[in-house]
Amino acid sequence: MTQRDSLEILKMLAPGKPLRVAIDLILRQGTGALIVLGYGTDVEGISSGGFHLNGADFSAARLAELAKMDGAVICDSAAEVIYRANVHLLPDGAIPTSETGTRHRTAERTAQQLSRPCVVVSEGRGSVSVFTRKGKYELRNPTTLLAQANQNLLTLERFRRRLADAEARLTQLEVDDLAVYRDVVLLLQRAALVQRVAAHVEAYAVELGGEGDIIQIQVDDLLLGVHRTVRLVYADFCRSYPPELEDPLDVLADIDTEHLSDPGRVATHLDFGPLDSQARSRGRRVLDRLPRLPDAVKDSLIERFDNLQGLLHASVADLDDVEGVGRTRARQLRNYFDRLLDTARDWSLEEE
Repeated sequence: MTQRDSLEILKMLAPGKPLRVAIDLILRQGTGALIVLGYGTDVEGISSGGFHLNGADFSAARLAELAKMDGAVICDSAAEVIYRANVHLLPDGAIPTSETGTRHRTAERTAQQLSRPCVVVSEGRGSVSVFTRKGKYELRNPTTLLAQANQNLLTLERFRRRLADAEARLTQLEVDDLAVYRDVVLLLQRAALVQRVAAHVEAYAVELGGEGDIIQIQVDDLLLGVHRTVRLVYADFCRSYPPELEDPLDVLADIDTEHLSDPGRVATHLDFGPLDSQARSRGRRVLDRLPRLPDAVKDSLIERFDNLQGLLHASVADLDDVEGVGRTRARQLRNYFDRLLDTARDWSLEEE
């Protein structure tokens, strides 16, 4: 089950959704329940007893009434139809489980064997557990959830500021021709961390339902431009141009957090040179800041001058020679490069 699938389940379990309303009713009536989200021949293969409902429409009250019986209730994956009730599930007993309660053990094994999400409402614990093939997730109280979401949002804001600092520092080093691959990797590491924290906050927002809309808006705002910056930085420093990877964050997403903190591993995954060797930018990210400059012209400039240093020190005549530039645009480019060089003289490098 993918992260996207997990988020879809959380959406169905958000406050106010029919499935969550049903679960709240079950908790109030103190009966407990085991709900399987998904129906098919695989589910029938481990089902015994109970009765068929011939695809009855889902309703919170109907599910709560069916949960008064001991057996499992089987719905479709979208929780819109109820197929069976009072079912005795017989998953493979050889599947390991660390759970102790009968419902929880059955739910974990069923989720592992069939890749079907299972929801357990525990009357004794007063809790709701969601079992998927990836593991167990405990639904949280909305008040507690909101506090945790806001705390993670503050962390995301702090990481986003650090990413902006890393980008400003890299620009300075590029203009001064002092960048090494360690500086490039630092920016990409911070971008990957921003993406990971954002994914956590988005999960909170999804689970909160309508109450999480404002949080999602803030996350979207903080992520604005991150993927584009990463793609441009990678395009500037990868071995070949145009780059083979469309989004390096997809590669970094597969690295665990411990290894993501290791610059050497990140550099290896992205096929960069030694960390402390010179990294000369192609200038694609710098050119991207110029409004109304077509991508084809940017590529032509990179092909003609090879790297950012060549661009920064090109004359108006040299720039004018590039196809698609023209005299007016050549002067605009020259003025822009002069401003970058002037700003660089006022920069002061600070150690990370």
